[in-house]
Amino acid sequence: MKKRMVISAVNIVEGGMLTVLRDCLRAAATNLSSDWEIVALVHSEELIDEPRIKLIAFPEAKRSWIRRVWLEWYGFANFFKNVRVDFWFSFHDITPRVKSERQAVYCHNAIPFYKMPFREARMEPKLWLFNKFYGGLYRAFIHRNDLVIVQQQWLRDLFSQKYGVSSVLVAHPDVRSVPANDLTSNAEGDKVILLYPTLSRAFKNVEIVLEAMRLIAKDGQSSVEFRVTLDGNESVYSRWLYAKFKNVPGVKFIGRQTVEQMKNQYRCASAIVFPSKLETWGLPISEAKAWGKPLLVADLAYAHETVGEYHQVSFLPVTEPESWAREILAMAQNTWKPEKSESLQISYPYVDSWADLWAFLIERLDMLK
Repeated sequence: MKKRMVISAVNIVEGGMLTVLRDCLRAAATNLSSDWEIVALVHSEELIDEPRIKLIAFPEAKRSWIRRVWLEWYGFANFFKNVRVDFWFSFHDITPRVKSERQAVYCHNAIPFYKMPFREARMEPKLWLFNKFYGGLYRAFIHRNDLVIVQQQWLRDLFSQKYGVSSVLVAHPDVRSVPANDLTSNAEGDKVILLYPTLSRAFKNVEIVLEAMRLIAKDGQSSVEFRVTLDGNESVYSRWLYAKFKNVPGVKFIGRQTVEQMKNQYRCASAIVFPSKLETWGLPISEAKAWGKPLLVADLAYAHETVGEYHQVSFLPVTEPESWAREILAMAQNTWKPEKSESLQISYPYVDSWADLWAFLIERLDMLK
């Protein structure tokens, strides 16, 4: 008789977490033995292309948070009430009340640990509500889990302190390599092109680089261009950014990019900037390393852990546009002196790939029987 694994991820539809989910499911399909049936609960079947995995869509999950919480705490249990589940892996933060032999939750949202400024709360009141109440959703039923999974060491420390959970695994996402034939440069003369791949969230701190660009323009430097993947129509935050900075010389709002367009943006980029004030990983940092691009990143714990060992990086304060302007000008003047970053030592339990995570989970679950 086959064992059944359910991976619930009905709230994930875009961005870095969709990439992480696809990587996770691909690794599960590749690394789990044939005596496991893998069922994935998703928002839409069109998001996932893994023939081995049985997909069940719950498109109503994102209609409201009330609906989402109802699914997690009541709906899933009703849906699977006559089905044996050997392992339930909740891929998005909330611990469901389900009947399963073993259970784990993957917590990838750091918003409960963020001190949200009033300006950001005013522009994103929904995010402010998450900031205030998401911690309660984390806490609810968290001790039902045999294992809590987070992406970084600093998050493990906070989960242990705040929620009293002792069995917390740090799982670094896979870092994809870039095919050799993609690693070409489309450099545009002597121009320094800075790229920030981002979504429209106030904590992404796009304005710090935009303010730096304003300072650079006042300095008379015209060989720097900053490209950000927003177009000014996504939210109150992006509209504010566009209205305030659209006329700053060298600033380009390029909007959301396709996969192929994004590859070309990386080819053109002289450096990747990542000033975000809140991340559980920061996928563009890993992508920049894979492309071999210089990095200007936030001087915060998440960024140090994500950058790891790298020789082309500067860590900069998230509230000082003058510091960003100085580093950007140094790049333009060929006087930039990057730091050499070292990998952090992560304590056990720790894995650094999805293949290793699945191996750890199966071994751990077998031990718990």
